[in-house]
Amino acid sequence: MNYFLEIFLGGLTRGSIYALIALGYTMVYGIIELINFAHGEIYMIGAFTALIVASVLTLLGFNTLSVFILALVLAVIYSCCYAFTMEKIAYKPLRQAPRLSALISAIGMSLFLQNYVLLAQTSDFLPFPRLIPDFDFMEPYAHIITTQEAVILITTAIFMTILTIFIKFTRMGKAMRATSQDKVMAALTGIDVNRVISFTFIVGAAAAAVGGVLIASHIGMINFYIGFIAGIKAFVAAVLGGIGSIPGAVLGSFVLGWTESFCTGYVSSDYEDVFAFLFLVLILIFRPAGILGRSESNKV
Repeated sequence: MNYFLEIFLGGLTRGSIYALIALGYTMVYGIIELINFAHGEIYMIGAFTALIVASVLTLLGFNTLSVFILALVLAVIYSCCYAFTMEKIAYKPLRQAPRLSALISAIGMSLFLQNYVLLAQTSDFLPFPRLIPDFDFMEPYAHIITTQEAVILITTAIFMTILTIFIKFTRMGKAMRATSQDKVMAALTGIDVNRVISFTFIVGAAAAAVGGVLIASHIGMINFYIGFIAGIKAFVAAVLGGIGSIPGAVLGSFVLGWTESFCTGYVSSDYEDVFAFLFLVLILIFRPAGILGRSESNKV
């Protein structure tokens, strides 16, 4: 039973990280119907920013908790600046262009950011410090769930709760929902659509940066390519749950995390990607819109 619980919580931890990244995909798609394939690189840049900040603060003698908080905050700010700039440079000029143009621009931004970090850092894996301190009260449960995993789960739950409340009750959240339904009508009612789109990119980048810092601290190493792998998995999770649906992105992420975790625990780690993508194919065959997605009919 303990082994099952360990695998279940491990899958929940994976799903939490996927959910933080998948939010960016599904929110941007819900607003402007664009798949931002450079979103995984924002996750990677957040992790590298935290590494640099943590290294400097450690040399200056800051304690572990202070290093973690400051590294996380600065990583979020830096990643949000990247996402805001990327939207203005690579996506805004192509907003009225065919979708293929924006898609090619997104792929180009992904390759550019990968190679930028490769040249600025190194192609090797770099050790990432253990930023999350161990808590004594977690010691009796360490064989089932570690402090790192507990912090990831709690942080993800808090972020999702705040985001849900924000979108449902705040003025900007209502503007985001209106823009996702009809950008033209939203603009006619006085909503600054450009501001809403930029803000959506910023929120997605903040979530991805938080995920990047948490998982890097948990695994203990990073390199320039981690954004591509995590981005693809998160994109799969968003499609699995129903692209454009925030609850769908979260559900799809947890389903993907559990699928990988149970396949690794009971079959083989060599086949975790095979089972994950096979499950996606089956879902799309029998429910093309995803688990919580809505089928759209085009009028002729």
